[in-house]
Amino acid sequence: MEASAQFADIPEANAAELQRQSPLAMAPFATASLSLATALPTNHFFQQPKISALFSGQPTAARVPTQASSLAHLSLSSAVCPPPSKISFKSTISANPLQSPLTLGPHRPLDPSSAAGLRKCSIVLFRADLRVHDNECLNAANNESMSVLPVFCFDPRDYGDKSSGKAAFQASFALESVADLRNSLRSRGSDLVVRVGRPEEVLPEMAKAIGADAVYVQREVSKDAVKTEERIEAAMKDEGVEMKYFWGSTLFHMDDLPFKLEDMPVNYEGFQQKVRGLEVRKTIAALDQLKGMPKRGDVEVGELPSIADLGVNPIVQEGKAASMIGGETEALQRIKKFAAECQQQPNKGINNVYGATFSCKIAPWLTSGCISPRAMFDELKKTASNAISAAIKPSDGGDGDGGSSWMMNELMWRDFFRFITKKYSSPIGAPTTVGAGALA
Repeated sequence: MEASAQFADIPEANAAELQRQSPLAMAPFATASLSLATALPTNHFFQQPKISALFSGQPTAARVPTQASSLAHLSLSSAVCPPPSKISFKSTISANPLQSPLTLGPHRPLDPSSAAGLRKCSIVLFRADLRVHDNECLNAANNESMSVLPVFCFDPRDYGDKSSGKAAFQASFALESVADLRNSLRSRGSDLVVRVGRPEEVLPEMAKAIGADAVYVQREVSKDAVKTEERIEAAMKDEGVEMKYFWGSTLFHMDDLPFKLEDMPVNYEGFQQKVRGLEVRKTIAALDQLKGMPKRGDVEVGELPSIADLGVNPIVQEGKAASMIGGETEALQRIKKFAAECQQQPNKGINNVYGATFSCKIAPWLTSGCISPRAMFDELKKTASNAISAAIKPSDGGDGDGGSSWMMNELMWRDFFRFITKKYSSPIGAPTTVGAGALA
């Protein structure tokens, strides 16, 4: 580059003076992190006769290298930039003054598989979805985040009359289900943080400690559960943490219903006619490996509480069957056993095969989310496809394959109750919600 081009932005009145000065006099213009005097010896490149030779147009071995010229310009731009201000927690402004500031707020590409598109840290709040199979909430958090903190809160409000035997059975079953979930998460490289308390009070402190970007949670339908969601969302909003909701407690997905929820039929016959032929979404496979726990915050996973810790009277559970063990592991074994029994004794009618008090006895696991309705559907579909078809697309009112056909109709009844409850759970002054069915 010619010297005249290099100094074209310097006024003519100073050009001649600048030529007469030693380049060392230009030190104020080259004071970034590297000194020209140390990078380039003065007795070789910057002697006064050599500067005159540069303007003569004759090539010489003493021409100022382009790198030195670039460094001078770099120093000039650095000298006029103000020192970077302290970066706020939520700002993505670069700390490097040589780069243009980025926009405020998160910026992630549309492709979550890209490292730049992942959230730094997310929380998965388990509620009535105590499973790793067919859990869209858990899978989405792991696919979209660099680290994930699974959390379960034993909410004292969930146990009603704490002196009753029902509360003791409920608490015992929940403890067993949470223990099984923790083992499943640990076998996949994660863990489960357990707390006793209200989630709207526990989660904000936890999110602040680990710097969480979002909370992933499955929506529920009861009035109390919806109020809890609203309180959690308000607390997270104050912390600037996003809430991400998922639906996974019914056979048919809410987004697939052929009507808006407010237009849902108020009787089962009308509901059944509307959903006839509706496709059931495929189950979501459990991830073999989960994202690790966040290192920031050093959150303790905590020990499982006792029944007494939950404020429940630990009465002797004489009525609890030995086989009533909570957890996803037990639920999967039960539905496989039931499906095998249906396959071995098809077309004999429910009462003839199982007696007048027939039941698959899966309701407690389904209510706690240890197994999903879609997982049950898939298992029955493997062994009793004719019964599934007859239940979803009834044509002649036949019994189909006995127990499996009955099961499919019960799942559809359960969907009706949950959707109608959801319809009336949120609006103020809505009618009393419908009670739960056999497969609550």
